[in-house]
Amino acid sequence: MNYITVGKENSGNIDINYEDYGAGKPVVLIHGWPLSLRSWEKQIPALINAGYRVIAYDRRGFGDSSQPASGYNYDVFADDLHRVMNKLNLRDATIVGFSMGGGEVARYLGKYGSERVSKAVFMAAIPPYLIKTADNPEGIDSSVFEGMKKAVISDRLAFLSAFFSNFYNADLLMGKRVSEEVLRVSWNIGAGASPIATLDCISAWLMDFRADLKRIDVPVLVMHGDADRILPIVSTGKRTPEFIKICRFVTVEGAPHGMNWTHAEEVNRELLAFLKEGK
Repeated sequence: MNYITVGKENSGNIDINYEDYGAGKPVVLIHGWPLSLRSWEKQIPALINAGYRVIAYDRRGFGDSSQPASGYNYDVFADDLHRVMNKLNLRDATIVGFSMGGGEVARYLGKYGSERVSKAVFMAAIPPYLIKTADNPEGIDSSVFEGMKKAVISDRLAFLSAFFSNFYNADLLMGKRVSEEVLRVSWNIGAGASPIATLDCISAWLMDFRADLKRIDVPVLVMHGDADRILPIVSTGKRTPEFIKICRFVTVEGAPHGMNWTHAEEVNRELLAFLKEGK
């Protein structure tokens, strides 16, 4: 395993685990909650075979990265991504954020700009602003997130079972586009995540990314499933293009939140087509 040290907590380093595959223009993959870089299993080979260098990393608190007791907010997550980009000296990169990973993409570009980035992808992602407010009526009621936090505190492992069922729309797609084994592996990865990170990230999701999106000056692809139960398309993906200068929006029909697994063929086709496009 490869690690980049991004900080310290008391006597120990905070290390980000990453994998670096292939050759060509770099594509950086940022996973969703509460998974790890392993969730990109169906994208990594397709990207390598298409001639791209693929960098995937585990967010702090998840996968094989360090699990500190703090730092679970998007300013810190963007700083971690910045350190990964600098350490590997990535240029002309495409950064791809799935689910909460879309928050890293937005905050990174809003905070650090596009010096190292030529394109960006929001896949089933959190932006522009999840929570319902007076100026964001399409958002989700805050009680939903309070309920999630209570469920995680009460029994995190039981919560994950129900979460992943909705993540993949298992009641409709089991045996067709997803298997019991996929749910089991996802649960295992989520169960191995830091309990502190799992809880604190729910609060982090409520960040307002609208100003960050307006600062993005590179071409963007937004992909979202119209059957997403975790991040409903009407509250998230469908609204993101309103705030971005150069943006293409793709609806993946019938796709749940975990569309990069269940609808991998459709997702990979759109992703590769976007990567091949000129600026």
